[in-house]
Order: sequence, then C-alpha cells, then structure tokens
Amino acid sequence: MERIWLKQYPPGVPADIEPTQYASLVDLLEESFTKFADRKAFICMDKSISYRDLDQMSVALAAYLQGRGLQRGARVAIMMPNVLQYPVATAAVLRAGYAVVNVNPLYTPRELEHQLKDSGAEAIIVLENFAHTVEQVIAKTQVKHVIVASMGDLLGFKGIIVNLVVRRVKKMVPAWSLPGAVAFNDALSAGRGMTFNKPKISPGDVAFLQYTGGTTGVSKGATLLHRNIVANVLQNDAWLQPALAAPPHVDQLMIVCALPLYHIFALTACYLLAVRAGGCNLLIPNPRDIPGFIKELAKYQVNTFPAVNTLYNALMNHPDFKKLDFSKLKISNGGGMAVQRPVADQWKNITGCSIAEGYGLSETSPVLTCNPPTATEFTGSIGIPVPSTYISIRDDDGNEVPLGQAGEICAKGPQVMSGYWNRPEETAKVMTADGYFRTGDIGVMDEKGYIKIVDRKKDMILVSGFNVYPNEIEEVIASHPGVLECAVIGIPDSKSGEAVKAFVVRKDPNLTAEAVIAFCHEQLTGYKVPKHIEFRTDLPKTNVGKILRRQLRDEKKAEAA
Repeated sequence: MERIWLKQYPPGVPADIEPTQYASLVDLLEESFTKFADRKAFICMDKSISYRDLDQMSVALAAYLQGRGLQRGARVAIMMPNVLQYPVATAAVLRAGYAVVNVNPLYTPRELEHQLKDSGAEAIIVLENFAHTVEQVIAKTQVKHVIVASMGDLLGFKGIIVNLVVRRVKKMVPAWSLPGAVAFNDALSAGRGMTFNKPKISPGDVAFLQYTGGTTGVSKGATLLHRNIVANVLQNDAWLQPALAAPPHVDQLMIVCALPLYHIFALTACYLLAVRAGGCNLLIPNPRDIPGFIKELAKYQVNTFPAVNTLYNALMNHPDFKKLDFSKLKISNGGGMAVQRPVADQWKNITGCSIAEGYGLSETSPVLTCNPPTATEFTGSIGIPVPSTYISIRDDDGNEVPLGQAGEICAKGPQVMSGYWNRPEETAKVMTADGYFRTGDIGVMDEKGYIKIVDRKKDMILVSGFNVYPNEIEEVIASHPGVLECAVIGIPDSKSGEAVKAFVVRKDPNLTAEAVIAFCHEQLTGYKVPKHIEFRTDLPKTNVGKILRRQLRDEKKAEAA
C-alpha cells in the first residue's frame, strides 16, 4: 500500500527509522549512561539519581542476579509502582541478559499467580507494600529468588522517615513472610563486590513480556524483543523532534511520569524515550493523589506530559491546577483510551499546549500512530502512522477496504511483537497471511492517512441492525457541563436486540437522567441515544485509568441472570 500519510509529516521527520543502529536496548541505554553521566535521570519525592548512579546501581544489581545462577534469557518479574528502584531494576535485568516481566503491583493473588506461572519467572523484585501478595502464590510458581524493596531505599536519610511513615503511620505494608528474601539495598551492596559478566545480547532476544490487559479474555504475554523496543524508541524520538526543537529552548527535557512504568505506554514514552534524549523523568508514585501530584508539578518546569484522558480530566478539576506554570510545556501525548474533545479543549485553554492523541497496544511496543506534535488543534483522530509503520484497514476476510470505510486496523512495522509468549495458536489468530497484526480495533482512514477509531470489535452495540459505537456517545455525554465521567455499553433489549445504556458520574449533583437524554437527542440520531442512564459515584478503571466497559457489562449480565 502506498503510504499516503507521508505527505502530512512535519519537516525533518523521516519516512523510516534505522533500527539496526543498536544491536539491543542495552546498547541504547549504555550509550546514554556514558553520554549523560552527570545529568539527573529520575526524580522521586525530591530525591534524584543521575545517569551515572543508574549505570552503577544497575550493573551491581545485574551482577547480583547473575550470581543467583539464573541462565541467559531467564524471566525476572518486577512488581513496583513509579519509584527509583524501578528504572534501576529494569536496566539491571536487561543488562544481565534476562527478560523483564512487568507486573501491576495492584494485582490480586489470582492475577499474579497466572502471570508468574505463564511467564515462568524465576525471580521477582517487589516493593514491600505488595510482598504479601507474592507470599500467597509463590509456592505455586517457579520463583526461587525474591528481592524486596521499600519506599525509602534510595532516598538517603529521608528514606528512614519515609519508611517509618509508610509502615507505621499510614500502615501501607501488610505483614508478609518470604523466607530467603533479600532486601533491595543488600542485593545492591552484595552486587558491588561481584563480577558482572557482560552478555552479548542480540536484536532477537526477548526484552519484555508485556501482559495484555486481558480485555479479550485471559491475559497473554506479548513477547517484545530488543529490536521491537529499540525501533519504537527511535520512532517516537524521530516523531517528537520538531516539537522539541521549537522554542522555548530547554537544556534538559523534563518528562512527567505519572502513568505506571510497568505499563507499555509509560515504559516507552517516559522511561526509555527520556533516557535516549538524556532527559529527566519526574516519577509520580501515586497519581490518584491529585493534590500531591499538583504539588510535585509546581516544583518543576515540565516539557512533556504523557497521560490518559481520565488523568488530564482529574487534574483540571482541581482548583490549584490553573496556578501551575506551563510556559515550557511542549508536548502533551494522549493515549491508552480515547481523548475526549471537551477534555482536550480545556487542557489547551489552561496549558496552551494541544493534546496530540496517539494509538498503540502492548503488542506493538506500543506506538503505531500519532498526531504530529506540532499540531495546534485537537483532531479527534489517532493521527497518522509513525515512521517505518504501515497501517491497513481491512474487512473480516482480510481485504483492504476503500478510504473512508470502517474496518479492522491492521499494522506492520519493526515495533510489532514476535508473538504471544508460548501461545502459537493465539499468535496465529492475530497475524494475517501477509504479516500484519490485527489490532481488534475498528477504524476509518481518510484521504490524508489520518485514522479515527470507531471502536473495539467487542464493544460495538447493535441496535435494530444499526452499529452503535460507544466512543461517540461517551464524547457527547462528556461534553455536558454537569458530567464528570461516563461509560456506555449495550444491554439486551426485547425490541431492538440491544439498547444503549450510559453510566454517568455527576459533576453537578442536580443532573437528571432526563436532562442527559435530552442533551443526547440534540446531538445524536435516535437509535444512538441512551435508553437507560445509571448514576454512579465512580467507574471501574484499569491501573492506567482506562474505563472498563467489560466490567460494567459483566455486572449487568450478573444482575440479569
């Protein structure tokens, strides 16, 4: 297919990147550790570590892990929020020649057991707040080595106070017992006295097992090779250059890292992209604490702000947000879920920076498409394919559909995973004969190459034979001044097969269901207007803040049964 979107590229962005310039992600990391040794790499709770610190600590931890007798290619799980130990642990696992298994620290024992068993992880590095979860399942897994970190480990003297508050005052560390577990700082100390054997890592070695959110059933590990991740870091880097080069001049890039690093969006768009550019990540361990988050933002002039719609929205609904200085903010990247126009408009009004919405999946390292970061207006689309990426919109039989027609978004590029870990039959289901990955999302491409998502195959609602896409209805409802958040699903209906139901979190306590329905009638065709409105105090969300329609659907099914 001809890449019609290349005409829309900002000046200076190449049509293709050269992913072979690094043999592995480790080469890319080590280049930056040397080049930017004296710069700050990460800041968390007012404490910073430099690129030199990151280099030295990760080598020590890598040597320690090798000393445990783990073989090349062994899987090591990392179960931590955004704390300084996370970047150290990740770099250590990769440098030792192992694969990182990113684990959501909020997992239940059932979810953790599945992931550890499925990945065959032999070691885990966990923050003590979540060690009790590991304790409940470790006997049923192959995990033999446990390293336990605490919030204050790398915070110097302040760390003693932090640990005291976390353990005794806030009681955030449930009791746990893991015989043989080693403290993070003890592992670092031991590793400093050990020999590190630098392995030869090739582009085809596994870097990350990134488990998909399980929106389509059992959680599967997307096998991301060193070359996949390197490619996506270089694609993102090339894409953002025009915005980064524009005034005002910035000596060192400051990236807000509030999205969890164990999620592929933050891993690539915050951690790895910043390291490649010699930037600094401001780590936010708990982005749900909006007042605390805003206090952190007030201390720094940030340049890049990747976030999801719900996080942008929550920040702007706090009175202190408007007091922040955004004069150096160059890029706001929206991803993970659809960015709603009312949110994008308000963000632009307050910060002066447009949200450039992008799109990707765990299976694609993650970025496939993005709006040009130099765009001054919110487009409501997911943008155009990034360099070296091919997007094809196809019907159920795998044929490309004409421009302007809806079909499944299929993608090809160096960032696409090698497959699902140990699941060849699942991999076969998502790959086309000509090597495209089927995303499961339904989209439309226009004559310029811009793509709009109309929805996931699974989320579509069928009302009297008409296709209804929840995203569209949610955007309309969200634009009502009395609405804070909303989600839309289909529920069984005796007349129309399915009916549209909306779950709404009010901003205005006096908002009525009738008012919402009347508002929708003004902007939507009759069959798209919700028949049912249910008010809630909150909506179920993933760890990244993506609203879980599936959970709402399951609740309704259970009630009907």
